[in-house]
Amino acid sequence: MTLRIPFMRTRHALVLTLLTVSVARSTRAQQPRTWTTAQDHQNMMAQLGIRALRAGPSGSEQDLNHANYDETKANPFPKYPEVLTLNGGRKVTTRRLWAVRRAEIVEAFEREVYGRVPRNVPAVTWTVAESDTGSVGGRRVVGRQLVGRVDNASYPAISVEIAATLVLPADAKGPVPVMIMFRPGSLGQALGRPTPPAAGRPAPFPPPAPGSDAPATEQLIIDGWGFVVLSPTSIQADNGAGLTRGVIGLVNTGEPRKPDDWGALRAWAWGASRVLDYLEKTPGVNAKQVGIEGVSRYGKAALVTMAFDQRFAAVLIGSSGAGGAKPHRRNFGEAVENLTGSGEYHWMAGNFLKYGAADATFGSRNAGDIPVDAHQLLALCAPRLTFVSYGVPERGDAKWLDQQGSFMATIAAQPVFRLLGANDLGRSDDYTTEKMPPVNVGLLDGQLAWRQHDGGHTDGPNWKYFLSWADHHFDRRYTPAPPVPVPATVASQQAPAQGQWRADVAMARTDSNSMIAHRQLLAKRAQGRIDLYFMGNSITRRWGATDYPDFLANWNANFHGWNAANFGWGADRIEHMLWRIENGELDGVNPKVIVILAGTNNVGQRPGGDEKVADITRGIRALIDLCRRKAPHATIIVTGILPRNDNVAVMPEINRINENIARMADGRRIRYLDINARLADADGKLFDGMAVDGLHLSVKGYQVWADALNPLLTELLGPRAATDQAPPPTGDPSARRP
Repeated sequence: MTLRIPFMRTRHALVLTLLTVSVARSTRAQQPRTWTTAQDHQNMMAQLGIRALRAGPSGSEQDLNHANYDETKANPFPKYPEVLTLNGGRKVTTRRLWAVRRAEIVEAFEREVYGRVPRNVPAVTWTVAESDTGSVGGRRVVGRQLVGRVDNASYPAISVEIAATLVLPADAKGPVPVMIMFRPGSLGQALGRPTPPAAGRPAPFPPPAPGSDAPATEQLIIDGWGFVVLSPTSIQADNGAGLTRGVIGLVNTGEPRKPDDWGALRAWAWGASRVLDYLEKTPGVNAKQVGIEGVSRYGKAALVTMAFDQRFAAVLIGSSGAGGAKPHRRNFGEAVENLTGSGEYHWMAGNFLKYGAADATFGSRNAGDIPVDAHQLLALCAPRLTFVSYGVPERGDAKWLDQQGSFMATIAAQPVFRLLGANDLGRSDDYTTEKMPPVNVGLLDGQLAWRQHDGGHTDGPNWKYFLSWADHHFDRRYTPAPPVPVPATVASQQAPAQGQWRADVAMARTDSNSMIAHRQLLAKRAQGRIDLYFMGNSITRRWGATDYPDFLANWNANFHGWNAANFGWGADRIEHMLWRIENGELDGVNPKVIVILAGTNNVGQRPGGDEKVADITRGIRALIDLCRRKAPHATIIVTGILPRNDNVAVMPEINRINENIARMADGRRIRYLDINARLADADGKLFDGMAVDGLHLSVKGYQVWADALNPLLTELLGPRAATDQAPPPTGDPSARRP
């Protein structure tokens, strides 16, 4: 028997069925898939045919599966992928060929490591939610709370609003450079107003300690920059469960990623690029001098931003570790298997999981199979300003980050910087043998820069070096920010009795004027060529200072053509000079000759006996040793402590110290210069006209010193040139201006 259904009833049933299916699909389409991180991670493994992943090592050295920290086992894959060889084997020797090679490297990173930005990613519309004025670092600023709304017409179930705060100097005379910083923060916080942090979260702008460097925001504004605070998680959540939401989920209409889809690092970088879009249309911003900065996972994001978007002019990469400047091929600290685990995989493309696979339909793969590595990511930044920053494990920048490995990657990126006409670190290209310079010794001569500071998991101690370095390359004059003030009561409690000071232990002078002078000298070292470097106290400083024009004229008459620069500072004891050199004033200078005059402020006006003589001798020895470490190719001329007539009773101790200094000289790399017999009689009484006050030299006294230096400098530097490339002279920041 045949069952017959009337036509009308069949049509109505079909319409009802289609309507039900359509409503169900519409309802499902309106809601993004809700998965846990574990579910999303397992889904990507299934897409790739991965049955098991290797477990990543532990960051705790007490665990049985702790990470390797044995340098002899750190390089199982010692040969890094070629950076200047095309896939077909042709060597890259021109800019044109580099453009081809760059595209190959970008393709590999997009496909296998960070993922592709979809072609259909929606547009962003920026609005100003709030504007206000305030003060940052004592300077008037104008701030805007920006909201970047990502067009969600194609999938209204997900809304993405990029949160960014722009702060610009109010009194700028023209367009200013701007630094985009990956970190949360409100308009009020960016304008320096105290705002309670969210419950359970640290303040985005924690108060700095008295006497420390000013916060980055203050340093930027005082130096004439603007800044943007960009919240990464307003773009994309920092977990795997959020991959079906945020901008990644929006483009995928709430569904899981495909293997070559972008991860969070690439999404955060995309967000920074959209901020740059806004800045390019903003009056008062120099869009050709926009930088990007971040620390830790946001240091990775800053490097990824710089590598992929060539509009960015500079990057400060803070403690980025694996996924950033650390080579995947290094077996030291964090490993590829940590990045492919459920805690970090969301940063990367899905395809990256393949390199942690222990068992899969394709077998297994490891770090040595990744077609690209960190040195090539750094090379993508060339020839733009690229500053790699780390701290020290002892202060919290863990060995897990692999500082040495990141230095190796930076070394291996050098050939691309040179090919494109930029200067590199000044080291060989052999990343297998090159070692990091000592802590606080920066390699800052080129567009590629490195500095490991003595702080923790932060780039805070490197901001002043970054700004003075970037300003030099941007042809700007660096203006340093004063340190955080030390309350008078605290300063008096912290200051040791004079007898407790040790001349061979570095100690900072935290008064505002000294710290401003320090930052001026940091800038000075990068403002010209320095072949002849003077280090000392006020006797040295006055000779080449703008606030002593007669002495400056004598300086120019004697040293013009030798590229001489004066790094003296008034009232400095030996321990203060040690601190200044340890904190960068000789970093990257590489002078041929260093002239030292130190110790008179340690001698003082009162005799101190054998212990004082021994202490000052140790201090000068430490100063010589530090200069040799910082400038190993320089010849050091140590001038004996000059006579002081404010109390001739100290002259026997000065003579004993000078005898000890003379014994430090080897006649080759360390020379001793004694001019006291030309300045004073046998009892140490200064001849008429040699000093202005019984201590500080007059023009006549300086000429005696210059005449004694002249034959040594001619031997070491050759005759003076007709032209001079030394930095402009500096002076006392507190001196009255005419």
